[in-house]
Amino acid sequence: MKKRNVKIIYQYDGSKFLGFQRQKHSNVKTVQGEIEKVILKAFSQKINMISSGRTDKGVHAIEQVSNFLIDDNIPLKAIKRQINKSLKSEIKILDITEVSEDFNARFDAKNRTYLYIMRAEEDITPFEANYVTGLYEKVDVEKFQKIMDSFIGKHDFSSFMKKDKAYRNRIREIFYIKCYYDEKFGKNQVNIKICGNGFLKTMVRIMIGSALAIYFGKEKEDYIERRLENPNADNKKILAPSEGLYLYKVNY
Repeated sequence: MKKRNVKIIYQYDGSKFLGFQRQKHSNVKTVQGEIEKVILKAFSQKINMISSGRTDKGVHAIEQVSNFLIDDNIPLKAIKRQINKSLKSEIKILDITEVSEDFNARFDAKNRTYLYIMRAEEDITPFEANYVTGLYEKVDVEKFQKIMDSFIGKHDFSSFMKKDKAYRNRIREIFYIKCYYDEKFGKNQVNIKICGNGFLKTMVRIMIGSALAIYFGKEKEDYIERRLENPNADNKKILAPSEGLYLYKVNY
């Protein structure tokens, strides 16, 4: 049977999963694992999703992109409908298309953008607790922007990643970082967009956690520069919470 290469663009609520990547144990609920289970059950097709990136436990996606091979006779609309029906309130397929056989959601991505949302703890409702990181003190965006600007450019980010043998090349380029107040909540909510050619394991959370540590005086002002100049994956890491992090956009 001839195979077609299918590209899906989708969203998911990371609080419902123990991370993105499929695990060996079938009882571990992951984004990739659940989508692959639905397709296996509905269409008797065992697929292997290739994705733009892997998100941590609790991290959400406004726009994730994956591709996989599947038999040519299975309608794309049926795949979309089945996934959305089976994984309602957890995963939603926004678009599904057939792409060229050489398309690869991981290696063809030109850049990826993450969004991080921080808000005053007192303004977060119980319904939002899994989707916004709480702040006990306000953050001035101009001061925080200056700290985050240290990451812009091409660097070895070994000091800003969780150790993972899958990442042999630790060089990544950050194209831009934008820190701004949210229109609805004003100075009570700070949004951060980080765009780069790729990200290492837990890299965004460690970048933001490190910047917050500097901002609140727990680390020296040159902490980021020193870590970039002397990359070491064994150094201690400062992690920001996962709740406020979203994979925001992938460009090809």
